[in-house]
Amino acid sequence: MSAVEKATPLDTRLGALEIPAGSFAAKARRAALDRLTAMGLPGRRDEYWRWTRADALSAADPVPAAPFVTDEVPVFDGLDRLKIVFRDGVFDAAASDPFALEGIEITRLAEAPELGWAAGFYGSLEEAGQTPVKRPFAALNTAAATDGVLIRVTGRPSKPVNLIYIHESDVSDPILHHCVKLEPGAELTLLENGPAGARFNKVLEVEVAEGARFHHVRAQGRDHERRAVTHIFARVAERGLFKSFTLTVNGVLTRNECVITLAGDDAVAHVAGAALGDGAHADFHHDDTVFITHDALNGESRQVFKKVLKHGAIGVFQGKILVKPGAQKTDGYQISQALLMDDDSQFLGKPELEIYADDVKCSHGSTTGALDETALFYLRSRGVPVEEAKALLVLSFLADAIDEIEDAALKDEIVARLEAWLARHRG
Repeated sequence: MSAVEKATPLDTRLGALEIPAGSFAAKARRAALDRLTAMGLPGRRDEYWRWTRADALSAADPVPAAPFVTDEVPVFDGLDRLKIVFRDGVFDAAASDPFALEGIEITRLAEAPELGWAAGFYGSLEEAGQTPVKRPFAALNTAAATDGVLIRVTGRPSKPVNLIYIHESDVSDPILHHCVKLEPGAELTLLENGPAGARFNKVLEVEVAEGARFHHVRAQGRDHERRAVTHIFARVAERGLFKSFTLTVNGVLTRNECVITLAGDDAVAHVAGAALGDGAHADFHHDDTVFITHDALNGESRQVFKKVLKHGAIGVFQGKILVKPGAQKTDGYQISQALLMDDDSQFLGKPELEIYADDVKCSHGSTTGALDETALFYLRSRGVPVEEAKALLVLSFLADAIDEIEDAALKDEIVARLEAWLARHRG
C-alpha cells in the first residue's frame, strides 16, 4: 500500500492523540498506538479488506443521528437484566442500573486508572489477535477508547448484563472497549444492542477460564446511516464454552470481526450471525470476518452465518479455521449462506481451512441462492399470502443460525425483531 492509500482524515487526527501518563492503561494504549502507526489503516489493495471500504469507517464526515422509528420492536426489553447505557459513547448513569449483582464485579474503564484485575489484560487479546492478520481498527480502539466496562465473573449471576448504545449526536465517534474475564466455573450472559446508529468502533475482549461458560447475544442496526466496526477477541481454556450470536438489520456499513483461540483441551466456540439488508432506502454492506484457531486437543468450533439481501444489498463473509500442530481430534464446522431476494444484491464469500494436524474433522461451505419457488408455490396453494409465505421461508432459512442461541427467551426476542423487519420490508 502506498502512503496515499493509507492516508485518511483519521490518520491526521491520530497525530494529535495524546495518552496522559495518569490515564487508564496508558502503557497498553501507547503500545497499541505504536502498532497502529506501524501498520497504518487498511487501503483498497489490502487483501483482508478487498470487499469492504475501510475508508468509509474513517472518513471525517459526520454521521447523522438515527430518526425515531415508531414500529421498531424493542429488543431484550421483555427480559430481566442489568442495563448499562452509553449515550454517544458516554456512560449514562441515570439510564443505567446500579452495578450490583452477586457473582460479578463491574467497573467502568474510565473510572479505573489502575484497572485492578484487568491491568495486564486490557489490550492483550487484541495484541495477540494481530497475528497472523493485522487488524488496524482494533489497535485504534485499544489506543483511543474513551470508556467501556471491566467485568469479572466469579459465579453465576442471576440475570444477564445488557450493554446498550444510543447515538443522538451527529459529531460523536464512540470508541468503547470492554474486558470480560470469567473465572473457573463461572457463567455469564452478555447482551448488546443499540436502537440508534453511529460511526462506532468497539472491542470486546473475553477470557474464558477452565470450565467457564460465556453466552453473548447482540442486535445491531436499524433503518439509519450506521457505520460500525466491531472486534471480539476471545481465549477459551480447558472445557470452556464461548457462544456468540449477532443479528444485524440495515446500516450503511457494518464489519464484525471475531478472533477466537481454543487454548485448552475440550474447549468449545460457536459463532453465528443473521443479517438482513434492504438497499432500497440506503446502502447496505455487511461483513462478517471470523478467525478461529485450534491450539489444543478435542476442540470444537462452529461458524454459522446467514444473510438475507435485497435491493442491491451486499453481504461479505470471510471465515477461517486454523488447526495447529498437535490439535488432534479437532471438530471444526463452517457454513455461510446468502438468500438473494433479487438480482441486484450480491454475496461474497471466502471460507478457508488451514490444517496442520492429521486426526481432525473439519468442513466448510458457502452457498448463494434465491427463494425456493416450489416451497413458495406450495404455501401459496394452501392460502398463505405471498408476503407471509416469503417471510416464513426467510425465517426457515435463518433457523440454523438462530438455533445457536441456547436461551429460549433470548431466541424469542431475536425472532420477534426479525419478524418486525420482514413486515416493514415487504416487496
